[in-house]
Amino acid sequence: MRDSTKAATSERADLHAGPENELTGWQPYKGFDNFEIHCGPYFYRQEPDGSFRAAFRVENKHLNDGKNVSGGCLMAFGDSCLFVIAKPVLQGPGVTIDFSGSFIDAAREGDLIVGAGEIIRAGGSLIFVRGQLTSGERTLFTFSGTIKRLKKG
Repeated sequence: MRDSTKAATSERADLHAGPENELTGWQPYKGFDNFEIHCGPYFYRQEPDGSFRAAFRVENKHLNDGKNVSGGCLMAFGDSCLFVIAKPVLQGPGVTIDFSGSFIDAAREGDLIVGAGEIIRAGGSLIFVRGQLTSGERTLFTFSGTIKRLKKG
């Protein structure tokens, strides 16, 4: 396992998307509720194969007392990733009706966390998704979940 104890300082200029960092070209993810907005900022982009990825830069507010990213933070980001990954088939509002995850490794302040995955099945009302959160080559968290499409109106 790689050493994940290197902490970056909160003064890093690349904590948010800017003109010259790895988040250039990513779109800000505009959360639909106050909690998602509070947890971010999150970003997303469409890959050449049509799939979507999400990312965020770890800030001090994402850390627990051990100076690692809070497990709740990873779970909340994973839940948001469900909707980013399902974007090609969601076509409207939805809610998470099932979510499970496994913690694999720790992340620290300054790390860039990227969420990616796949749509397992998209039916008439349910979308099944699985994915993982990574930082560099390290897998941090794996997850799966089910989105229920809501009727418009």
